[in-house]
Amino acid sequence: MKITHTEIYRFSIPMEPFVIATGTMHFAQNVLIRIYTDEGLHGVGECSAFPMIVGETQETCLAMAQDFAKILMGKDPLDIPERMNDLLGYAAHNSTIKSAFDMALFDIAAKKAGLPLYKFLGGHKRSIETDMTIGIDTAENMAAAALKYQNQGCRIIKIKLGKKIQDDIERVGQIRAAVGNAMILRLDANQGWSFDDALLALTALEEFNIEFCEQPMRTWYDDQLPELCLNSPISLMADESCYNHHDARKLINSKSCEYLNIKFSKSGGILEAQKIHEIAIQHGVKCMIGSMLESRIALSANLHFALASPNVVFFDLDTCLLGHLVDPVIGGLSYDGYFLDVPDTPGIGADADPEFLASCDKWTIQ
Repeated sequence: MKITHTEIYRFSIPMEPFVIATGTMHFAQNVLIRIYTDEGLHGVGECSAFPMIVGETQETCLAMAQDFAKILMGKDPLDIPERMNDLLGYAAHNSTIKSAFDMALFDIAAKKAGLPLYKFLGGHKRSIETDMTIGIDTAENMAAAALKYQNQGCRIIKIKLGKKIQDDIERVGQIRAAVGNAMILRLDANQGWSFDDALLALTALEEFNIEFCEQPMRTWYDDQLPELCLNSPISLMADESCYNHHDARKLINSKSCEYLNIKFSKSGGILEAQKIHEIAIQHGVKCMIGSMLESRIALSANLHFALASPNVVFFDLDTCLLGHLVDPVIGGLSYDGYFLDVPDTPGIGADADPEFLASCDKWTIQ
């Protein structure tokens, strides 16, 4: 099998503004990739650029996608490790756009095998329940949002923090008061705190029965994570500090966190995500599967990976529910309340709506 051509789309999704500690996103800066082969199969991949975290924009993703597509022309898409090595040999970073190519290659391989991706990866169906994320706002508005989600059947809330410490404490306090004690609360500071602020906040927030806190400090303070982890009464999860399996190894060996957050936009896709999962499972470190602002295409791939990854026990797959104003996807992941499922069709089982694609900028590399 050989790659004949690749289509690249500016897959912009309008959305309500989404606020985290490092910035605000006004639309989902996504890119869609379709890789075609000489056997009539094509694979679909999507990535979502989050520049204030990963450093890639939609424009950089589109530019690199054209270079990557040229590199892969005429090559075997089923040899995924070699194809991803081809891209690594050309560019050291750019994990976000690499993840779209990785996803499309796995889609082709699973379609060739006639299997849904989770079965191709060796997985099986199990119950998957996502949390719902609340962006930074006033304490009153965040509490109202949490109560709204609870009334809709949500049982797990992830609270974005990372601003002024006392305001953050007030946000969590009002949310806990609004939803009661039964709801699971998670925190995500998105690198917003210093060491001293993180220790103060985590100590003060212990009373609200928090499951864990993601990425309390900037990654350049990773050397202080072991001390924070040792002294924090709330379990820590590394997110922006963990891009690849080497990061995972260092975080685990230095006792910097209890949990790891795996995101394709950081790992560069499924192949590297599998390596992170393997390192974690060897050391008994549980993982979350997370995401940026992807549509149900990439979220479907995320769920397939999770179904084949028994050490992934936390699920943050709510991105298309976070204010996306359109759903540009056919097939793919479905929501039953906050429980998720994927179809048993070969591959990822999702593709873009042709009508939506007709409105997108497009490049064809052949």
